[in-house]
Amino acid sequence: MKIVSIGGGPAGLYFSILMKKQDPAHDITVIERNRPYDTFGWGVVFSDETLGGFEVADKPSYDRIVSEFAYWPDIDTHIKGEVIRSTGHGFAGMSRKKLLNIFQARAEELGVKLVFEKEVHSLEPYKDADLILGADGVNSWVRDHHKQFFQPDIDWRKCKFCWLGADFKLPAFTFIYEENEHGLFTVHAYPFEQNTSTWIVECREETWKKAGLDKADEAQTIAYCEKLFAKYLSGHKLLGNKSVWRTFPTIRNKTWVHENIVLLGDAAHTAHFSIGSGTKLAMEDAIELARAFADNGCENVNATLKLYEARRWVDGAKLQKTAQTSLEWFENVARYYKTQHPVRFTFNQLSRSKRITYDNLKMRDPAFVERATDWFAKQNQFRDVRVKAPAYAAESDEQAIRAHFARAGQPTAPPVFQPFQLRDMTLANRLVVSPMCQYSSDDGFPNDWHMVHLGSRAIGGAGLLYTEATHVSREGRITPGCAGMYKPEHAAAWKRIVDFTHSYSKAKICMQLAHAGRKASTDLPWKGGKPLTREQGAWQTIAPSALAYKEGWHTPREVTRTDMEAVTAQFVQSAKWADEAGFDMLELHYAHGYLMSTFISPLTNKRTDGYGGSLEARMRYPLECFKAVRAAWPAGKPMSVRISATEWHEDGLSDADRVEIAKMFKDAGLDIIDVSAGQVVHDQQPIYGRMFQTPFSDLIRNEAHIATMTVGNVQTVDQANTILLAGRADLVVMARPHLFDPYMMIHAAADYDYDLQYWPPQYLAAKPRPKQ
Repeated sequence: MKIVSIGGGPAGLYFSILMKKQDPAHDITVIERNRPYDTFGWGVVFSDETLGGFEVADKPSYDRIVSEFAYWPDIDTHIKGEVIRSTGHGFAGMSRKKLLNIFQARAEELGVKLVFEKEVHSLEPYKDADLILGADGVNSWVRDHHKQFFQPDIDWRKCKFCWLGADFKLPAFTFIYEENEHGLFTVHAYPFEQNTSTWIVECREETWKKAGLDKADEAQTIAYCEKLFAKYLSGHKLLGNKSVWRTFPTIRNKTWVHENIVLLGDAAHTAHFSIGSGTKLAMEDAIELARAFADNGCENVNATLKLYEARRWVDGAKLQKTAQTSLEWFENVARYYKTQHPVRFTFNQLSRSKRITYDNLKMRDPAFVERATDWFAKQNQFRDVRVKAPAYAAESDEQAIRAHFARAGQPTAPPVFQPFQLRDMTLANRLVVSPMCQYSSDDGFPNDWHMVHLGSRAIGGAGLLYTEATHVSREGRITPGCAGMYKPEHAAAWKRIVDFTHSYSKAKICMQLAHAGRKASTDLPWKGGKPLTREQGAWQTIAPSALAYKEGWHTPREVTRTDMEAVTAQFVQSAKWADEAGFDMLELHYAHGYLMSTFISPLTNKRTDGYGGSLEARMRYPLECFKAVRAAWPAGKPMSVRISATEWHEDGLSDADRVEIAKMFKDAGLDIIDVSAGQVVHDQQPIYGRMFQTPFSDLIRNEAHIATMTVGNVQTVDQANTILLAGRADLVVMARPHLFDPYMMIHAAADYDYDLQYWPPQYLAAKPRPKQ
């Protein structure tokens, strides 16, 4: 097979090596624009996990690479005069130039033709090639020339960076945060040779311009950075190698394959340098492409390329998403630098990409995790609070507490087990059972199903328990099976469940009040969830504007001022009944495209009166209603509001809007904000993944400075601990995990060997003995 690689970086060279190993008869040419044995940039870094695959792929090049490595297990974070070290990570670094030299020498050894100092402006000379690699980097000519087929999406990010070197060997992977009159600068640095380190300087574009670096040449950039980081350099020098300021592009393509052409490495997909994975991505692309040819043969090149794309796409997308999460953390690092203690900041930084979690880091570096956990506990002014057990279980609970403190050397309770307080309500821990509609009510009444559903999760150990969305009027229900608090008799039915919760658990219980707005009058989900017909008892829906949720749904009537006053009165009356029923907390459901949510979103509120238009106007009625309920709800009991922080739509709320909405509620007396997302419009385009809504909670908590709850595919208590310790939320709300395991919290306590978790006396026979 005749193969031409346009580009002589790691992707093109490594693939050429692997294909020559498969069949020396392959005629392979690598075309590189730069000079022989020349490269720009400094070091490259790999994690321990990455290296195993390279050894299997080509042992000779692997052996040469590892002989050049500088190894280190530590990450040092320099922030506000402190150095926080975390260990146990396992990194290896080497010169990028030496890496390419090894690949070039290995390729020549196997018979690959290397052509240097040649720019490619046409594929016509290579029309007889069986396979053409577009391995020509970020600014790929191949990708651009065939962009109508590859359909690239290039997202130029918000920071500027400059890739420098330093003339000394750092002791660890090093992050430095330094602020001056121009703004905050970050250094990503690591050793790779005996006397040299990579030193990447990054800052927001506005900081870069304010510092005049947009007009600086290489020498001026080095002089500025040497002055800024003088105390970290200790007299050493920074080095340049065509070190210009750049903007990082996140590059994605709809496809990597066109006929016999395939994109590899940065031409296909970029990964931010903050997780050190650009070279890794390129080399793993090469390994998978060579494997596809080994498995599928060379007879039908296009079919093999499609096989490669199908196999590689998911792993490439996962790594790119991880890198993007890390990239965005650094774009917003000033948010944490301003407010977080160095220990919390360091944990936040280490867990930024979701690859490292609380449990994972505890395995790597138990001493640091214990230090960070202890710091978290000491910041919690309620750390010594013990939520009283039900009266019948007081003695057994007291015995468990005495036994705990009689044992020496108890580790600090992980964050999720730390208490939390809102007004007069103290929670025994920070895990929350999410509101989960059961669609099992008759005329709004909760029944035995609700008793068992909520009661089992109360004794399962969560700190806070939510009712499902409970509607303030019959017409405000989503379905005929939805729960309600629109009759005085409802209060007594709910009181039965509240009393059980208080009598048999330490859990507190919150009622979530809702009005479904234009999403009302639908059938039960297991009956299709479609809008009810007249024969099925459909009713008139209302919304701020007469816009149906989607085609085929009821068109709502535009609410009048009289309607608003009536709905507010319904919320207030429902809140009063909730208090009579003994609920500890109240939440107003202002999310998911229900009535109040459609007032807030510009996509669903098209009013031209004082309740539509600007954000302030769209928030006017939701705030009016909240204030009225807050005035009617007891002063000692907390309130929350659930919002859809994003509609997952380009014309929806912005980051600034999300923060401002939270500030408005905070000023109105809100205690904590329940940060959800989506379900406002049918043409949403959500970006799913683990903890996918937590970034919105993080933004609001750290910029609006209000306590938050996070929701959205938080799957484990480990993830909850990570979120809490990093400062991305104050409470963690889980739905499906609690459906799967109503006793998740007591199971987690056993896993973490936390013996202060409350167990009902009836279940003590099953409680594991402490390991400590």
